[in-house]
Amino acid sequence: MKRIRQIVAIMALITTLASASSSWADDVSLREVLRDAFYGAGVGALVGGALMVFTKKPADHLDYIAYGAASGILAGTAYGLAKSARPLAEIENGKVKFAVPTIIPDLVESPSTRQTTVMWHAKILRGTFN
Repeated sequence: MKRIRQIVAIMALITTLASASSSWADDVSLREVLRDAFYGAGVGALVGGALMVFTKKPADHLDYIAYGAASGILAGTAYGLAKSARPLAEIENGKVKFAVPTIIPDLVESPSTRQTTVMWHAKILRGTFN
């Protein structure tokens, strides 16, 4: 139980730090994060229900659906936050804006070797020049 509390505390801290952004944040990114969390809950509940079917007494393991939905919410929220990542610094009309960078995972498939690798990147600087 102590281990679960630690994991939940770490996930809450990561979510709080990853969602910090500067003053140009808009409601579109929040809507996308909430939608991804909602879809994650649905998919997680389905996966939990599918795992429940393979137990000896499925009626005794209804909590699998709840655990699946909770895991899906966390995964969906993390995915939504990764999609709406902001750069560390942005130059717009001669003004510099700073924000907390977000590390984004990306799957890259090599056509020659047919292997999929995980690539991590962070947006450090973005600018518009006239």
